[in-house]
Amino acid sequence: MTARPTLHLTVGLPGAGKTTLARRIEAEEQAVRLTPDEWMIPLFGESDAGGKRDVLEGRLLWVAHQVLLAGGSAVLDFGCWSADERWAVRAVAEHAGGRFQMHVLDLDERERRARSAARWRDDPRSTFEMTDADHDRYVELYERPTDAELHAGLPAPPPGSATWLAWAAGRWPSLPDLSGASA
Repeated sequence: MTARPTLHLTVGLPGAGKTTLARRIEAEEQAVRLTPDEWMIPLFGESDAGGKRDVLEGRLLWVAHQVLLAGGSAVLDFGCWSADERWAVRAVAEHAGGRFQMHVLDLDERERRARSAARWRDDPRSTFEMTDADHDRYVELYERPTDAELHAGLPAPPPGSATWLAWAAGRWPSLPDLSGASA
């Protein structure tokens, strides 16, 4: 019996170890690893490039969906700081008939910032320089997954969205609405 394909999602702040874990999952499970920084830097030379990161993430999420449909597993090394983003990624996995596994990485704040700075210092082509103000802003924006999010079924989508797939298509502009519903 073939194992059901899995969409892995690494969740956490910069420097928490998401990419290291994503590489391990890639090797152990022969999964396709999709890491936006590895695309943003060569293509645009910066982290967001005028909103292009959301466009790129949408295409990577679509690729992950296609990999699941083909019977393979994928790792999204995105961070996904909001619960809504994580619910939407889960809905994409389920739509493709795959399992969803969230990997939450937490690290002492001082150590996390030190790792982030070391990565920039040691391999600036693989990441972006982050100031203390950037890190402070990231900490404010990050919604750590709750127990309910980790163990419950999908809740209703946010108001104004017919489905989580429709919400995802609005969040990531290059991701088609896989459900065919409109937001």
